[in-house]
Amino acid sequence: MKRILKLFLIELATLYLISSVVKGLVFEKGIETVLLTAGGLTVAAYLVKPIINVLLLPINLLTFGLFRWLSSAIALYLVTLVVPGFKVTSFAFSGLSTQWMDIPSLNFEGILAFIAFSFLISLSVSILHWIVK
Repeated sequence: MKRILKLFLIELATLYLISSVVKGLVFEKGIETVLLTAGGLTVAAYLVKPIINVLLLPINLLTFGLFRWLSSAIALYLVTLVVPGFKVTSFAFSGLSTQWMDIPSLNFEGILAFIAFSFLISLSVSILHWIVK
């Protein structure tokens, strides 16, 4: 139970951070929808992703795990179907320019938006798991 609560809080923090940096995640009822979405992503991480990973095992073996992000994108899509008020409209990053590096602006729509958000969510959850340990 403690592990599930920890993952829920990490998913919640990740959704808040990503929605404040990148535009395209729509939470129609505000914090209520964010909490439901974090719960949906937590359930998807424990129930749906392992099933999808088993189904995609031949592709993952051939590509040495390169298509593992596909299970995250499918899980994110399933969460948008289940959670009312949560939508992925587009992936719109306005860019970042600092003294040391420049990241160009990115705009994706459709399936590419799901892929970009799933990659960003997976990366953020992994980093937060590493920090919390």
